[in-house]
Amino acid sequence: MDSAVRRLHDVGMTAALPAGLTVRSAELADAEEIAAQMGAYTSALLGFPQHSPENVADYLRDPAMDLATGSWLVHDGDKLVGSATAVRIADRRQVDVDVFAADPAIAAWLFDTATEGAIDRARADGLPDVRLHFGQLQQDETAARLATAHGFTVTTSIQLMRIEHPTASRPAAARPTPERDSGIELPEPPAGVTLRVGAFDEATKRAAHAVIAGAFDTQPGSAPRPYDDWVASRESRSTFDWSQLAVAELDGEPVGVRECSDTFLSSDNCNYIGRLGVLPQARGRGLAKFLLRDQFARDAAAGLTGTMLHVDSSNPTPAVGLYLGVGMRPTVITAIWEKSIPLAD
Repeated sequence: MDSAVRRLHDVGMTAALPAGLTVRSAELADAEEIAAQMGAYTSALLGFPQHSPENVADYLRDPAMDLATGSWLVHDGDKLVGSATAVRIADRRQVDVDVFAADPAIAAWLFDTATEGAIDRARADGLPDVRLHFGQLQQDETAARLATAHGFTVTTSIQLMRIEHPTASRPAAARPTPERDSGIELPEPPAGVTLRVGAFDEATKRAAHAVIAGAFDTQPGSAPRPYDDWVASRESRSTFDWSQLAVAELDGEPVGVRECSDTFLSSDNCNYIGRLGVLPQARGRGLAKFLLRDQFARDAAAGLTGTMLHVDSSNPTPAVGLYLGVGMRPTVITAIWEKSIPLAD
């Protein structure tokens, strides 16, 4: 046992898997079963499932995911009773750990195993240290006890925010665009701003990536992956295509990005804004509000029930206030637990 793993065991990581259960790595074909198991778990806490089958499948096929070494499924006979993953995004000294199990004993074993797997992954990648990042619903007392017992602390929270749109007659499947449907009433952009919807050429994709990097450079955990990895991750998702990426230009220079997906389309009939960023030099012009209201108008015209996004409560920009100011409200809050582990022997 290496020294980093030994240090974790020193603080009590000795959970054993209950007898009679079996463990194996996940496969993409397991997405529906995993979504159902996670859905039952989160429904007990929220009253509704947090993850759609499409969302789970996209997560499993992400290029950063190594299913053979970074995923664990626990079965009781044919029934899936626990799941966990440990994923490291390129260029980050962070491994994201997720654990879902209703039985506290199974959850403890998965937490130990996924955390040790995260350390193994970081050491194999040659990192001198690693930050273990564990996000779970604020209502999840089992997860809170596990994290606390292992020396994790809450560093922030992530709010899932939503705005409802008036009922529209158009079905969601007939998603329109201004180019096809002049009946959409879109807000006027700020002076000097042009919005280009759709990123089908490499130049536009690179411009969008550069804007995201510049907009989130004070938030290391939110910085985009290296360009090629970023493109590959988007193209691996069934819920995303490049028509859902928009770039705002100010006097011809890219300064804002809005990236959407169908992550919540099947479960909530909502659009999802995965990224919204404006470069520092272009802030204070109402550009972020314009990008939001423009998307709200498109989603309402498409017959969608609402628009959703996630926001870090500790975002150094006044993002939470921005979203509240345009009518969005928090619906789900996830606590982010973290622990830094030195890996040098």
